[in-house]
Amino acid sequence: MAFNISTIRDQFPALHRSAIFFDNPGGTQIAKHSLERMNNYLLECNANHEGVFATSIASDAILDEAHRAMADFYHASSPDEIIFGNNMTTLTLHISRSISREWKDGDEIVVTRLDHDANITPWVLAAEDRGVKVNWVDFNEDDGTLNLDDLERALERKPRLLAVGYASNSLGTINPVQKIIEMAHAAGTLVYIDAVQYAPHGPIDVQKLDCDFLVSSAYKFFGTHAGMLYGKHELLENLFAYKVRPATNKLPGKFETGTQNHEGIAGVLGAIEYFDWVGKEYGGEHSAGFAGNGYSGRALNLKLAMSAIRAYEFELNRKLLATLGEVPGIKIFGITDPNRLDERVATFSFRLNNLHPHKVAKHLADQGIYVWDGNYYAINVTERLGLEDQGGMVRVGAVHYNTMDEIECLGEALKKIAERK
Repeated sequence: MAFNISTIRDQFPALHRSAIFFDNPGGTQIAKHSLERMNNYLLECNANHEGVFATSIASDAILDEAHRAMADFYHASSPDEIIFGNNMTTLTLHISRSISREWKDGDEIVVTRLDHDANITPWVLAAEDRGVKVNWVDFNEDDGTLNLDDLERALERKPRLLAVGYASNSLGTINPVQKIIEMAHAAGTLVYIDAVQYAPHGPIDVQKLDCDFLVSSAYKFFGTHAGMLYGKHELLENLFAYKVRPATNKLPGKFETGTQNHEGIAGVLGAIEYFDWVGKEYGGEHSAGFAGNGYSGRALNLKLAMSAIRAYEFELNRKLLATLGEVPGIKIFGITDPNRLDERVATFSFRLNNLHPHKVAKHLADQGIYVWDGNYYAINVTERLGLEDQGGMVRVGAVHYNTMDEIECLGEALKKIAERK
């Protein structure tokens, strides 16, 4: 069945309001499946962990199913490899303490200037605590791609860890993560992948990637405010966990400190169930690409869903690039070659004439078009581009519930703003 945007939009209650949501890289609207799971949890089984009574038993069953669902979404080998937490940032700050515990004086790590600060500062702080050197990998200013020659030089120093993003939340660049992981492992380096910005846009397979850790946040893919960390079983098993004494030493619980956001985790399960529905409805034409790859059941449906979403968003990507390019006085940062759209997600950052980005965002908001301005916590990007002291950039990001008509509205609104100067 062809991708039916009207049916898709019916799955998102917030889309019935008179607004155009292009603020998606900062957080998407919630799917009905996720909202219903969260509400049902609070109404029917709101209880703490491991009780012998009915609501606690039901609560634990939902949390266990959420771990299985996320294992399918990431294509992890076991639900025990899935750790839930507040968000990507909190999980990274937490796990960085465990990973860095094994670092010694003279060790080195690598971070990149293309990343969100949540995949930079936790590692920099850990390095400072352990007396470890931090090496930086730059990105190419002309197209916003990671400088792989720079990375290769950094890996020659045999660092303990490389922290790198799957996709840039600022410039939309999709990094060649499989190649990057192979490069890092050849140097004996662990790889920590921030997949927050890629997770809403395409399929993830941690086994195929062979990454050591990968993390995302569900509120960026149509769910609740919760984060999900994947780690290879052996690594998680051997890492020291900072936790209270009565907490379990078994996975995944040893890293899920205190009482979790149970209703939020239930909402994550709902978001995965939404993707499962998308795969069943619209994934059929993509099934040939996954034949013989070891996927089945929900895991297969999720890969089909993300492939269908990726295909539709490819056209949104093309439309956004063309529409923005028609606005007088605009400068788009990142990949702008229409023949390279497979190297980016539909997230674009730009400057318009000499207007302050906040002013542009406010003009758009007044017309019911929601976008972000500033640095979006990718502060190294705006500093590298010389824009941090000038208010950063305006960012628009499309996801699969956006339409071609909405992009047209954005283009017309920006042209009117450009005319005012």
